[in-house]
Amino acid sequence: MLLPIHVAAGGLALVLGAVALLVKKGGDIHRRSGLLFVYVMLVMATSAAILGNVLGGLMPVYFVSTALTTVRPVSAWTRRINLAALTVAAGLALLDILSGVKAFNSPRGFLNGVPFPMFFFLATVMILAAAGDVRIMRFGMPRGGPRLARHLWRMCFALFIAAGSFFSIRARVEKILPEPFTTAPMRALPILLLFGAMFYWLRKVRGRRTLPVLVRHDSIALVTPPK
Repeated sequence: MLLPIHVAAGGLALVLGAVALLVKKGGDIHRRSGLLFVYVMLVMATSAAILGNVLGGLMPVYFVSTALTTVRPVSAWTRRINLAALTVAAGLALLDILSGVKAFNSPRGFLNGVPFPMFFFLATVMILAAAGDVRIMRFGMPRGGPRLARHLWRMCFALFIAAGSFFSIRARVEKILPEPFTTAPMRALPILLLFGAMFYWLRKVRGRRTLPVLVRHDSIALVTPPK
């Protein structure tokens, strides 16, 4: 019974993630679709872990959790979540490195259908994410553009995991989309568009002094005061 729930949550996550990326940042639709995206990603990731893919389940949980605490008021609760997340990120980085080495030494360079470069790519991302967690543990949560950038890239990477798990396997795509969309270039296109949108918004939020408030009840302003 878990598999249909996992598949449905994954499909809904793709839709909600796309909506959150496309709509005006800081608006009601953005906040609601983003929050729903977190919920369905947690369902998808938890069901994946129960079905046996523990590594693939923990990673999206880490990214959506830290993305959410980034735009929540800083509190003892968010600090505990961030500390636990740092431990998870370090553990995942180590596991990805070990899996990459194992895949590299295999005859075809794959482990459970995943090529070894992907493991090292994920390990690099997890190390960078853990470094960001260490920074906020030492110096506190950043404000303005850097704070929203941290939220944005973590949400986008969680969406990448959901999109990659679907579009990377042709048999899955063939069940939903017609043949012209099942070729390798067409399956890679959504991933490229996702990263293109992520870098576009990262450039916008980092370059602006006044930024939309993502959480209205946040006691710590996300808007940098004009000079």
